[in-house]
Amino acid sequence: MGSERPKRLEGERALMQGRGADPVHEHTVPSSAIGPIVSSAHLASGGSPGLSEVEFGLILAGHAFERWMVRCMAAAGVPDLSPVEVLIMHTVRHRDRPKKLADVCLVLGIEDTHVVNYAIKKLTAAGLVTSKRVGKEKVVAATREGAAACLRYHEIRERLLIRPVKSTGLPDPMLSELGALLRALSGHYDQAARSATTL
Repeated sequence: MGSERPKRLEGERALMQGRGADPVHEHTVPSSAIGPIVSSAHLASGGSPGLSEVEFGLILAGHAFERWMVRCMAAAGVPDLSPVEVLIMHTVRHRDRPKKLADVCLVLGIEDTHVVNYAIKKLTAAGLVTSKRVGKEKVVAATREGAAACLRYHEIRERLLIRPVKSTGLPDPMLSELGALLRALSGHYDQAARSATTL
């Protein structure tokens, strides 16, 4: 028993000096073995694990952005709008110019015009937009109430979102580059979708 104690003390000294296995960390997985942070490992095992990480980021960011839009517009005094309806409201308000239905679909990348039509009917019923026919085209414009709601949304966004994002130290040029990259990626996904339709 006396000989066991010196061995144990020697072992403890070795651990303290880094000469033995650390029982706390011996089962820790090295960071290189964790792999990319993705939602679908079977897809990340292909030629671009990095793109799978971007996709997972898009999934989380997309859902978070939708939640934010709905709650911010509710805080601005307009509850019960869907994310698409909030997007359409801001697009119609953009630069205070009336928008053609086709242009709203094009800007937001929405293929199904029925989705936009339904949203415009709901926004019209809420008094936020007004629509009329100009020739064969349906043209939509924000009402005074709609413009005021967008202004309140802007003020809440500045206070609750912009300030915290700025405090992270992310510079605007970097955010602009990220936006450009996402737009470019959207083109690749659109082209891949067209190609997939022909298979």
